[in-house]
Amino acid sequence: MKIGVTVRNMGPESTAPMMLGCARTADAMGFESLWITDHIAIEPDNAEGSGGRYTDPLVTLGWMAGQTRQIKLGTGVLIVPYRTALPTAKQIATLQELSGDRLLLGVGVGWMDAEFAALNVPRRQRGRLTDETLAFWHACFAEDEVLSNGQPMLFKPRPQRPPFLVGGAAPHALERACRLGDGWLPMVNLASENSMAKLAANCATYRHLMEEQGRSPQDAKVSVMGALPEESAHAAAVLQQLQELGVERLICAARYQSLEGYQRTLESVAVNCRAGGLMPG
Repeated sequence: MKIGVTVRNMGPESTAPMMLGCARTADAMGFESLWITDHIAIEPDNAEGSGGRYTDPLVTLGWMAGQTRQIKLGTGVLIVPYRTALPTAKQIATLQELSGDRLLLGVGVGWMDAEFAALNVPRRQRGRLTDETLAFWHACFAEDEVLSNGQPMLFKPRPQRPPFLVGGAAPHALERACRLGDGWLPMVNLASENSMAKLAANCATYRHLMEEQGRSPQDAKVSVMGALPEESAHAAAVLQQLQELGVERLICAARYQSLEGYQRTLESVAVNCRAGGLMPG
């Protein structure tokens, strides 16, 4: 099981020195991947915790790519219906090529009413818009020549397509992951027995859906995002459960207010993961 970590690209922690320090710390410590989130338009009444400050995920990851060595770079998640399909495909391809194929593209349909209103995107159509856009992105990475609004065009650069990891809850996210994704990316309360039991059931459902569509259940890859329990024995038990479920990647959510706090959090995660043989060092 691979181990990734989050970094805050929102709120007071999203300054360039702080994000750069966090990214380099995670890279140097041997974590597999680094993940950031996506919000475009936060209404004033919902700005608690961020103050409405969010850096753009693709721009931020492109900046981080140039200042890190080997860590993979993930969106957890990029809200697909907020964005125009072709220009975003170009951004994704450019980031993938210039980073040396390090992008992990978590994608989702979105939920915040205010953002859909600010962007003049019909919220009720977010599922259809996401499906259409993901299908178009698949086509872009499959052939040099692609059809966009009836217009043949060349799609270059065309690096290896990054994996599309579909975020969200069952059943819709599982169905979309089977049709248009390379994996499922749920958020899970790792300290809750009920949440872990629900994850196990959903993993089984995901494998079953893959078989129904003629795909191998081994391709039902799951990347879980959540915070490890602080108590080491509980953390070890959770890591064991995730491995038994066949989870491909754990993305550990990090809470911090300073670079020193981020380093302490990552050190605690690394200790638990190394004890389970999941990280080098």
